[in-house]
Amino acid sequence: MNRFILLLICVLVLPARAQDAPDPSPVEEAGRWAVRMAESFMARRPIVRERWDYETGTVLRGIEELWKKTGDARYFDYIKQNVDAYVRPDGSIETYRFEDFNLDNINTGKLLFLLHERTGDPRYRKAADTLFAQLRHQPTTSEGGYWHKKRYPYQMWLDGLYMAEPFAARYLLTWGDPATVDEGLRHVALQYALAARYLRDPATGLFYHGWDEKRVQIWADSLTGRSPHFWGRAVGWYAMALVDVLDVFPKDHPDYGTILGIFRDLAEAVRRVQDPVTGVWYQILDLPAREGNYREASASSMFVYALAKGVRMGYLDASYLAAARRGFRGLVEEFVSVEDGHVNLNRIVKVGGLGGDTLRDGSFEYYMSEPVVTNDPKGVGPFILAGVEIEATAGLSLTP
Repeated sequence: MNRFILLLICVLVLPARAQDAPDPSPVEEAGRWAVRMAESFMARRPIVRERWDYETGTVLRGIEELWKKTGDARYFDYIKQNVDAYVRPDGSIETYRFEDFNLDNINTGKLLFLLHERTGDPRYRKAADTLFAQLRHQPTTSEGGYWHKKRYPYQMWLDGLYMAEPFAARYLLTWGDPATVDEGLRHVALQYALAARYLRDPATGLFYHGWDEKRVQIWADSLTGRSPHFWGRAVGWYAMALVDVLDVFPKDHPDYGTILGIFRDLAEAVRRVQDPVTGVWYQILDLPAREGNYREASASSMFVYALAKGVRMGYLDASYLAAARRGFRGLVEEFVSVEDGHVNLNRIVKVGGLGGDTLRDGSFEYYMSEPVVTNDPKGVGPFILAGVEIEATAGLSLTP
């Protein structure tokens, strides 16, 4: 073909095609965004962390769901590579300290079920046995609520529900003694019920970050024992803890309805504080106009995941799907950037804690003072989960 004619075709036809086919929206491309985020993270960090902790498990849960969706062996290999960096041939876990009674250290154990199921390697079961044994001996409040860590006595934090309870429920139903499974599941449900009793604000339906039974911590209200603010990521952990434990909790168990009811109430409260302009959520959920507050990526990703999955699994009605999709669009538009072909997730608060060596007082100023970082595992994992879930809802209607 004459080169001039070919050039003329390019000039006249290609722009028209581009105009006829606009770029797909972030929601339509949610699965692709999940893949790009995962592969960018995997390229940057072949080993997620230098020790066995909850951040590794947070990213690997996203990779696990991506592997289930795609069947791509690279995702399974990445999970195995990261877990094998710590689980020794005898099933012991390098860098893990049983005596710390740290609920955070349970989280990565969620991947042990997949690895044992796919490989049959007994060391994964032994590692899971060790983590469950920690929970059996975990110090508790007077009513049986887990201390967040041994060094945080008589304190329940929302974070701990996500770290421990979906693992505990699945362990009980997979490897638990049949004679004690029901008792164990009741103890799992108790953790959610105690959090709802002591951490839920009846006016907003939101949850405070922590509760001190003794009311002696620097951050604790002297009457209620609660920390003073609704920290976005803490509520996000709790939302994910609820929607994930419902996956495995038997629907005919007497406590199933209690957990489901807590999740539905929380979902409504979370939807009420979604930013109407961007679709994402603020670092302190109920104070969007306060100077210094900012829209934060990890909490927003967690809420999108929980709401979308809640609809897909039938825990929530279809009206929540619009909030989830608006949220995912906001995630991409507010927080994602592309650099040298790799995807970044920006504006993730690095940490948020209570008390400890630095006497974190739970004030608004404290939460605003923590560093804001890019590509932190606590944001990347939930973003991948959110993308997978939004794609899975593609065929669902927005109307109940």
